Amino acid sequence: MSQSGTAQIEEPSARDEESQDDGRRLFNRELSWLAFNRRVLEEACNPAHPLLERLRFLSISASNLDEFFMVRVAGLKGQQVQGVEQRSADGLTPSQQLAAIVEQASELVDDQQAIWRELHAELAEVEIDVIDAESIGAAAAEDLELHFREQIFPILTPQALDPAHPFPFIPNKGLSVILDLVRESDEAPVRELVLLPATTPRFVRLPGDRARYVAVETLIKRFSSLLFPGYRVKSAAAFRILRDSDIEIEEEAEDLVLYFRSAIKRRRRGRVIRLEMETDMSPELEAVLQEELGGIEATLTETGGFLAMSDLALIVDEDRPDLKFSPFSPRFPERIREYGGDCFAAIRAKDIVVHHPYETFDVVLAFLKQAAQDPDVVAIKQTLYRAGKQSAVIQALIAAAEAGKSVTAVVELKARFDEEQNLYWATALERAGVQVVYGFIDWKTHAKVSMVVRREGSGFRTYCHFGTGNYHPVTARIYTDLSFFTANPDIGSDAAQIFNYITGYVEPADLESISISPHGLRERVIGLVDAEIANAKAGKPAAIWVKMNSLVDPAMIEKLYEASNAGVEIDLVVRGICCLRPGVPGMSDNIHVKSVVGRFLEHSRIWAFANGKNLPNDGAHLFISSADWMPRNFDRRVEYMLPITNPTVHDQVLDQVMVANLIDTEQSWELNPDGTYQRIERGSRPFNLHRYFMTNPSLSGRGAASDSAESMPKKLQLRRRPLHREK
Repeated sequence: MSQSGTAQIEEPSARDEESQDDGRRLFNRELSWLAFNRRVLEEACNPAHPLLERLRFLSISASNLDEFFMVRVAGLKGQQVQGVEQRSADGLTPSQQLAAIVEQASELVDDQQAIWRELHAELAEVEIDVIDAESIGAAAAEDLELHFREQIFPILTPQALDPAHPFPFIPNKGLSVILDLVRESDEAPVRELVLLPATTPRFVRLPGDRARYVAVETLIKRFSSLLFPGYRVKSAAAFRILRDSDIEIEEEAEDLVLYFRSAIKRRRRGRVIRLEMETDMSPELEAVLQEELGGIEATLTETGGFLAMSDLALIVDEDRPDLKFSPFSPRFPERIREYGGDCFAAIRAKDIVVHHPYETFDVVLAFLKQAAQDPDVVAIKQTLYRAGKQSAVIQALIAAAEAGKSVTAVVELKARFDEEQNLYWATALERAGVQVVYGFIDWKTHAKVSMVVRREGSGFRTYCHFGTGNYHPVTARIYTDLSFFTANPDIGSDAAQIFNYITGYVEPADLESISISPHGLRERVIGLVDAEIANAKAGKPAAIWVKMNSLVDPAMIEKLYEASNAGVEIDLVVRGICCLRPGVPGMSDNIHVKSVVGRFLEHSRIWAFANGKNLPNDGAHLFISSADWMPRNFDRRVEYMLPITNPTVHDQVLDQVMVANLIDTEQSWELNPDGTYQRIERGSRPFNLHRYFMTNPSLSGRGAASDSAESMPKKLQLRRRPLHREK
């Protein structure tokens, strides 16, 4: 401060000016993610959704925020503690990002609490209660006390907090109750802590037709006299912590499996990143927690009414179909049925695309099971990023190995929060005789590819499956993804080279169709954008349609800005993080960004380039991929980009799936130049892409285009441009 009391204004350095310019051209990655999670939270307020589905969205937003703190905030906090001042792509230091995150995350948490209060009241109106200690009546108290004595009391371990009993270790996501007690015999103060075991269900459901739930921490406070006879409670409150849960890979790790087994254990003891406390916690107890759990500077502290809202998903399980989305049964592709269930015969006849979850993931399992049982199949190669706890894919690979086939599984140990499960599957696969490969130390194998080599006649034919999502039967029911099956020999040859690269580090040479990262994928996409720029400058139609989960890569964003300035029309469907700033005069006039958030999680990656004609057109360059446009996908992961050339599949992916995403008005948000998102107006002809695909069979799955009035192309050609252009 100067003597006059005004701040001294220093001349901006070159780096400061560059950072300011970065901020004008890019949105911050972390703040963009928070904006995405706010859109998820907004669905909890959407009156178009049934009540329990709105509660599900609230729990999802809470679970998302937990992971954000455990990984992204933890990383920034680590940089701050170590004094690292590396700026983000938009020019912010770790400290600046953390300050902005804390402010926006606090607002998000406050809104979660407010929405929970609203939903809590609405649930009570339909006979679903979550009752607090004051609302427990005499009859309920009797039932709950019996339950507490028999089911909860035996597994609780109260721990005194005094010089002889140091503060105990609280595991990640640990929910606890801290109490200040007074011994009635001599009025001596005693402080106790009760940690809720992770295996304890969060809620107790009272018997009866009316659904009445009580949180376990409420019961601990309500029946504290049973835990602490002879004491009265002065104050008691629940709290919860989140710890740093990221795993950093050390280049000198000699044994990746042993390293991850150790790293998973270390993660459970990571630095405390977030401390959540009930709003009525006394200042004395709050001070104790801040001191014991890392100190004020090392802890991001949040307060809230109801802790761990992700657990509200347990109430969503209540058997009330009237309060949930209408049941939906995915279809089995008719193309496979036309060949009597013979996947190989159907794929051999023509490439097939399957649209999940509208078409069942069972077709992928059928493909692998048939390969395991077919005596003519000699080899199966499979990448596994996330396979789930009850994985039919794993069982099919085990069956194939036990049948004497050569089976190779690329198991990715670095799939965040699935590391332990993947280690388990790797062990089971190896015991069955599967050759298990863990890929690269520095890069994740994120490509979803399955390859089956079958003896046919005097030679061999390769059948391939490429997915935009994981080989995970559970997420396949709620994620929208594409599965592409082909027996194209060029694609089969490329797939073999990709597997050889992952297993033997033999870099692919002269791939016929597929592009991969980290070897040239970004350059291939930039080349396609450059072709659109050239078309625009030549006066030809030029357009790009892209659907993905995240857009972060600065080089790709700058290339899109260049294309926009050249006159290329660009429509982006980016569900989550988007660092590109659309609609800025002179920079991104021709770029429009929307996000679709609804019943299903939009997950497929589809990229389309007009190639000299208006989109959609039969000659457009069309690709599916496992990659988002993020630095990690281009530089630190093994990903694929596959061209779609079969006319039927091309029509389904471009004219149906992509167009439907662009014209959706019931689940869509538009990104404004200032970084805010605005829900798109439903308009006079509202369209819900999820509902459409639930009720209309896919073109490819039927084997031929339908001429009926309900066929997808006829319905959608009327509105192929995004509705926000019509405002």
